[in-house]
Amino acid sequence: MLTVLAGCGDDPELRPQSLPPRAAATIPAYDVDAEIAVGAAALSLVPADATAITVTDFDQVRATLGVPHLTSDDPMSDRRDFWERARRESVLLAEGMLLDDGSELMLDHGFTQDDVDWEAHFTTPAGKGWILGFRADLDMGAVQAAVDAGVAGLAGGVVDTAQHLVSLGAVSSSDTDVDTWGTIEGIADLTHDAPAESTYYRAGCVPLSTALGPDAHIEDQEAVVSAHDPTDLDPLSAVAMSFNDGLATARLGPERPDLFDRAELATDFPTVGHLGFEDAFVDGVVDPSTGRIGYSVVEPGAAARATLTDLLPFAVCNEVKPMGL
Repeated sequence: MLTVLAGCGDDPELRPQSLPPRAAATIPAYDVDAEIAVGAAALSLVPADATAITVTDFDQVRATLGVPHLTSDDPMSDRRDFWERARRESVLLAEGMLLDDGSELMLDHGFTQDDVDWEAHFTTPAGKGWILGFRADLDMGAVQAAVDAGVAGLAGGVVDTAQHLVSLGAVSSSDTDVDTWGTIEGIADLTHDAPAESTYYRAGCVPLSTALGPDAHIEDQEAVVSAHDPTDLDPLSAVAMSFNDGLATARLGPERPDLFDRAELATDFPTVGHLGFEDAFVDGVVDPSTGRIGYSVVEPGAAARATLTDLLPFAVCNEVKPMGL
């Protein structure tokens, strides 16, 4: 069932979950000491031609699960318990780039994935890139040594000691002349001021056949089109999805008269294959003025899989192409 919010949409009694406030007007250059949510701050390091971005804030996951100060200095049993809980209880859009090589990293270089505050991955026409944000008191000399040794997928990474970053394919925090996702007009409307455990950004809309899933047939597409004609929707240039503490917020940009129609798509979307949208998200709350749809997360793993594979009915394109094209 969907709930629509009128006016400014700031009355918490009207919604089953709280929708975070809209972001500031601009996204500044990345600064490790700045008071800005990582899900937004990381965009200033991502090339403007990236087509998909995930930002996973492990520091926020630790805070949500009650272990905000957990690092590689803590007992192995505590760290193992954290990762088991994180997979069950949080929507992780990345499971830790360094996690599988923790033993080697700890023995040879003195740090592990537990010292990573946040992690971003993105896809551009040139290939895939990544960014790791390390805790502020970690010796970045040890990280440089691990990069030089080429362990744990760190080969080729660029170390930014001042900002406690290691990245591949990202824009330098000091290079303010290069266009990034943070400089895209209107992108701040898709970001959030409040911390989020994970955030997903996608450039453009999702083709209907993609939103239906890889097991869909032409009959599934025709069933959706007969109930909700996507060509009646307004264009969509980008979409974001953020997660925190069992809640999800989709952002499509402010003042969208088609937002309720887009949210309604999910209620009539068929379950094709092993995963449907409502296996991951329920209780939609629509706020057209700010362009947000809030959901309760049914199952974190399902929510992550649906998001990463673009099973997002509310983000479909306002055109219908023959399946397979």
